[in-house]
Amino acid sequence: MDSELELALHWLSQANHVAVLTGAGISAESGIPTFRGPDSRWRGCLPEQLASPEAFKHNPRLVWEWYDWRRGLIAGSAPNPGHYALAALEAQLSDFTLITQNVDGLHARAGSQQILCLHGDIWTLACTACGWSGRNESPQIRPLPPSCTCGAILRPGVVWFGESLPSDVWSQALQAAQRAEVFLVVGTSAVVMPAASLASLAQQHGAKVIEVNNQATRLSSQVDVVLRGSASEILPRLAAGLRSKL
Repeated sequence: MDSELELALHWLSQANHVAVLTGAGISAESGIPTFRGPDSRWRGCLPEQLASPEAFKHNPRLVWEWYDWRRGLIAGSAPNPGHYALAALEAQLSDFTLITQNVDGLHARAGSQQILCLHGDIWTLACTACGWSGRNESPQIRPLPPSCTCGAILRPGVVWFGESLPSDVWSQALQAAQRAEVFLVVGTSAVVMPAASLASLAQQHGAKVIEVNNQATRLSSQVDVVLRGSASEILPRLAAGLRSKL
């Protein structure tokens, strides 16, 4: 691990452009259940059965009750050392882009600035009819389902299964991956597309790809360095090590 960490630090210290992709693993360390973990079921339903346009059309109240539960969990959680370490890395680097699949807002709460939220933001509400959207950071929304001033139902401002990513956010993520000299992949299973393709894209454009994960993923055999362990353990070591090198 020490030799891999030193190599990763060397690359980071030499890089002008760094990008990071984070997944549910980093927030799981703050107590937020992942979509594919053993604690992902809610009232016997899997996330895939709830986070979809079809589920919302069939039973918007049930879907909103699930998001109400998730919002409460997130509101009661806090950023962990991994989140704070990424904010510290950003402060030390001139060109740093944080691309996240998470919708919980913990990166922003930790102080990260340049964040691309591929899958939206759970604290944003969007009208299903008139196009209005806005933030609501109350842990509990009432009534359920909430309504827009136009009378239509509001939905969570997140990307559901079967929906496309926001085109502007995805375009910025592609640009960040293509110009990155170092690309960190943190706490993601590398299963969800198209986000999982960003590491390969960065590598094709010459980036050194570093994986930080507790367990092996589909990317592990393809990256340049694997740092096996938790984000809250490894990322602070990277941030501290980089500080000593700059």
